[in-house]
Amino acid sequence: MDRAALLARLDEKAALDFLSQMVRHKSYSQTEGERVLADFMADRMRELGIESELQPVEGERVNAIGRWKGTGGGKSLLFNGHLDTNPATEGWTVDPWGGLVDDKFIYGIGVSNMKAGDAAYFCAVKTLVDAGVKLKGDVVLTFVVGELQGGVGTVAAIRNGVRADYFINSEPSDLQAITMHACAFTFVIELVGNTRHLSKREQAVDAIVAATDLIPRLNAMTFSGAKSEEHRSINRVHVGVVHGALGKELHEWRAPQVADFVKIKGSGRYAPGQNEAGAIADMRRELDALEARFPGLKATIHVEKAEGHQSMPAFEVARGARIVRTINAAHEAVRGEAQPTGAIAPPCYFGTDAGHLYAEAGMEGIVCGPGGRYNTMPDERVDIADYLDMIRIYMLCILDICEQA
Repeated sequence: MDRAALLARLDEKAALDFLSQMVRHKSYSQTEGERVLADFMADRMRELGIESELQPVEGERVNAIGRWKGTGGGKSLLFNGHLDTNPATEGWTVDPWGGLVDDKFIYGIGVSNMKAGDAAYFCAVKTLVDAGVKLKGDVVLTFVVGELQGGVGTVAAIRNGVRADYFINSEPSDLQAITMHACAFTFVIELVGNTRHLSKREQAVDAIVAATDLIPRLNAMTFSGAKSEEHRSINRVHVGVVHGALGKELHEWRAPQVADFVKIKGSGRYAPGQNEAGAIADMRRELDALEARFPGLKATIHVEKAEGHQSMPAFEVARGARIVRTINAAHEAVRGEAQPTGAIAPPCYFGTDAGHLYAEAGMEGIVCGPGGRYNTMPDERVDIADYLDMIRIYMLCILDICEQA
């Protein structure tokens, strides 16, 4: 069967129904709902005749891993996506777990991040299996947990031997091909000044004033050692938390005194080829300059490591790599236009499990999935057209990489 005929076999209503079923699972990260959805995915893979298993992840969690075995002689392709979601916030006008479909969108918590991506590669495989397609290479389906803890599920899969020649990570990119994303770290800066009563504030070292001088400089930073301007373009620092008052206990009841302590917390992003130590050294130089502008101020910085949270490495793939050329060609065949490709914002600032597949498993891959525009917001949703076209693009990628037998 030729490729156009195979694409025409996609059952659009069934694909939307399947995604709605996934949304109806309340799979908050680190809850029993993750396991229930993993069970559901494993069962659906078994129904297709695909080998599947529930693979243990630390903390009594499980990944659902499937393998559609080929006849031999072809390259293998791994799809990767997470089942865990952020919590629903205030402001929703539809049921976050209803899986509502209207004439343009499908709605639900986690539908963009990233159940639409998960469902898209499942439905791509289902359409090909139902059409009787035989492949030379294997297709590996990984539905992981714990992405919101830094990718602990994908790390567990890698360390349990899950591999393929190429991978597609289906994080929401609005169908753009993301060839690079940053590594993230969390930093804490403490500024210690010297308090006085407001009547003598000229003698004080005001930690809050120093912080207001520092924060815009941090937010404007890029780091040294970038391999190219594209690499530098995904450097970013953002301050997200500021507390200032008296002493490390942050006493607020004595407002007439000059604040002598500020705690700043934020996140940094750096590109492949750069590293955390270099980023912190660059920030330390900024703190040295701050101390010079505010004589008597003492500034410290350290990286915060959350317990039970895996660090997400940076990710990169050459634009001329086979997987990039494959997904570019599939996108053009489905949509009739060139696929935006590169270190594209905002996805280039995201952390994804692609970093683990690239850095720890040594695999060549791409980040490309449906959703993104309406991600992590009230009435989270995905364009129906994007979801269905993503299925078709994934089908063509499977046929190209794994080859029909």
